[in-house]
Amino acid sequence: MSIVDLKKQGDVFILTMQSGENRFNPTFINAMNEALDSVEKADGPAALVTIGGEDKFYSNGLDLVWLSGDGLKEAPEFIKAVLRFLGRFMAFPVPTAAAINGHAFAAGAMLALAHDFRVMRADRGFFCLPEVDINIPFAPGMTALIKSRLTPNVFRRLLLTGARIGGIEAKDLGVVDEAVPAENVLPRAIASVAPLANKNRYTYGAIKRGMYAEALALLKEGVVDLP
Repeated sequence: MSIVDLKKQGDVFILTMQSGENRFNPTFINAMNEALDSVEKADGPAALVTIGGEDKFYSNGLDLVWLSGDGLKEAPEFIKAVLRFLGRFMAFPVPTAAAINGHAFAAGAMLALAHDFRVMRADRGFFCLPEVDINIPFAPGMTALIKSRLTPNVFRRLLLTGARIGGIEAKDLGVVDEAVPAENVLPRAIASVAPLANKNRYTYGAIKRGMYAEALALLKEGVVDLP
């Protein structure tokens, strides 16, 4: 089974991450970027939805086992690649929605936030930014990305407490746009972007670049603050 699967339903590309917890390592990031390349090269109207391939996980973020082992020497450069990847998603020139069908932790939660819209499962799974508890400081670009999506009070709470919040609370706090039963997560995510698929890509991307200029500049700069 490939790490990611890309299919098209009408005008909407559905990118399924199918690597278990969908943790970020070079192989995973390369596969995701290749899928984004395919979407960008496709002609005609397009939108993009991402979803985890297992009910339990959307993405649990960085592959800490790899980073603390075989990837130790590569860690600084790899984190820069992750920042650029998040920036690419944030400025992606077609409408995007995260179908959060399970846990979205750390960089996995940031990936969800990098999308234009978010639909989360209501009855199971947590959204969490646990860096304060795992002793990994946020890179400046990560902080800027998160800050651009959350209200000041929610931003402060999630970053300084590492709180785990479920779908209903995430909806109430404005972290996600909808919290729905499991079987409706993907259909609702598709419905959120399908009407926008015919937007001009250049214009759509330019608007995003203007909206998120500060965060995108920091993500592109790739400053890393590792302990």
